[in-house]
Amino acid sequence: MAETEEKVALAPQDASAASGAPSSVPPPPAEAPASMATWRQVTSALAQTHPETAAHILENMEEADAAALIREMDIDVAGPILERLHTHAMVDLLEYLGPDGTKKLLEAVSPQQSAVVLKQLDGASRQEILDTLSDEKRIQILPLVEYPPDTAGGMMETQVTSIPENATVQRAIEIMRRAPKKALYYLYVTDRDRRLLGVLNMRDLLLANPQTSVGEILHRDVVHVHVADDREPVAEIMRQHRFMALPVLDDDNRLLGVIRPGQVLHAAQQEAFEDLQIMVGAGGEESPHSPVFESVRKRLPWLFINLLTAFAAAAVVGQFEGVIAKVTALAVLLPIVAGQSGNSGAQALAVAIRGLALKEIISGTARRVLLKEMLTGLVNGVAIAVVAGIGVTIWDGRWQLGLVIALAMVASMGIAGIAGAAIPIALQRLGQDPAQSSSIFLTTVTDVVGFATFLGLAAMFAPLLT
Repeated sequence: MAETEEKVALAPQDASAASGAPSSVPPPPAEAPASMATWRQVTSALAQTHPETAAHILENMEEADAAALIREMDIDVAGPILERLHTHAMVDLLEYLGPDGTKKLLEAVSPQQSAVVLKQLDGASRQEILDTLSDEKRIQILPLVEYPPDTAGGMMETQVTSIPENATVQRAIEIMRRAPKKALYYLYVTDRDRRLLGVLNMRDLLLANPQTSVGEILHRDVVHVHVADDREPVAEIMRQHRFMALPVLDDDNRLLGVIRPGQVLHAAQQEAFEDLQIMVGAGGEESPHSPVFESVRKRLPWLFINLLTAFAAAAVVGQFEGVIAKVTALAVLLPIVAGQSGNSGAQALAVAIRGLALKEIISGTARRVLLKEMLTGLVNGVAIAVVAGIGVTIWDGRWQLGLVIALAMVASMGIAGIAGAAIPIALQRLGQDPAQSSSIFLTTVTDVVGFATFLGLAAMFAPLLT
């Protein structure tokens, strides 16, 4: 093991749907389409050199045709292709594959992918499919099905080689040589109950006397995560230490599996996309292939909240009906003020959410971040105000109206900047997801503040404007 790998492995730290598959599977087409032989040749040729392209071909075929093609493939050909199918495509194919095709699909893909697919099924259908798998595959999948995909348990790989605590150095080296390459990460040492005791340094192992017990050269401080830990702290630990693998333990400190960087990267991508969807009031787990009613159920409550906030902004405008009636140009310019303050707030919001996700904003720096975003909004507001004021003066002919919109721009963009940073920070302080529909709350603030500022200043300058 490389010296840098040993360093991170020994770092001392203690970290502690269901859509039921149909009971009867539609029979495969009585006769394959004329082009099926061509597709079979194309996918077989691409399987080893360009499996991503072959997977893309399968995803764009009709499900019945894709299922028929998978059933005809050899497992060696199907494996590289099926590994790269999107989860939604796998779930859609279950209806057409039948028992044999489903078995081939789950045997070909990783245990993590198999678990994700099985979690989409009801309990009876899931057990029926599990019973068709090999014992080895079933043992690998079962622990993963028990844990949500956004936890360490849902991300881990269950194939990991460990060395008994009473083994000699010679025996440990023999275990290493016989272990599958994909199951050998760091040299973890466990007791009879598979409780993690420590990790071996490769250099110490190779230089030790062959008859020395591994317990004598064991390093007992091992960074690890608990099986129920959320993926965000897991990703943070992996990012800080740059591990090749991170051991996953249960409540009794038993070694259940390891998490590799690939799983962490995938989890980080999922987290980012979920935050993006949650920020605008969509469901975090929603996908383009989610059922219509599921999407409606996730989105509709936040649309109602957005409607209420829109009424609040409209109520502000209603307070200035008299001014708008006298200076009709105000109604034309209202969207400009609200739009600019909204964009300014959205910029601050995005930066703040990033800072919270990467732990760049902590309790001691929050005030400085809020001040910085307010000043940024004010400076940008001044620049925009100059251009907007000149433009309105030229368009309307009244310099007083240009002055009103300029002052409104500065004030509203400054407030929008501090609001954009304050909303996610406040949500986190309240124990909520900082991205949870932040844009809806921000839109309310920027609209109300923008309208009130612009129309309030117009009311103050009304004698000059009329």
